[in-house]
Amino acid sequence: MKRALLLAAAVVLIAAPGQAETAASAVSRARAAGIVGERYDGYLGVAIDGSPLLRQQMQAINIRRRALFADLAGRRGVPLQEVGLTAACQLLGTVGVGERYALADNVWRVRRAGQAAPVPDYCR
Repeated sequence: MKRALLLAAAVVLIAAPGQAETAASAVSRARAAGIVGERYDGYLGVAIDGSPLLRQQMQAINIRRRALFADLAGRRGVPLQEVGLTAACQLLGTVGVGERYALADNVWRVRRAGQAAPVPDYCR
């Protein structure tokens, strides 16, 4: 029950508006191209060497995510890492075919056609 509440709250916070539109769209394009991907910890990562500007834009999104995770962790009385992991359960479910993702082993993978969305064991 506690995990379900965290997951619901994390999803709401991640989906909240406020990211600079140009940074978000540039990162979205990089995600679709397989340069940037979702990580098991709730943050974005660079799977293939990206430009300094792209890294800066991705870092800005991760800073925002961390602030949202910290706020939620404080309000729920749980560790920051737990909020990130819980958010990752939802975020990894949004990985599209051809997009990259990394699980806890930090190995970048590509979701293939016909392959289910990556869901770590701790999400179940």
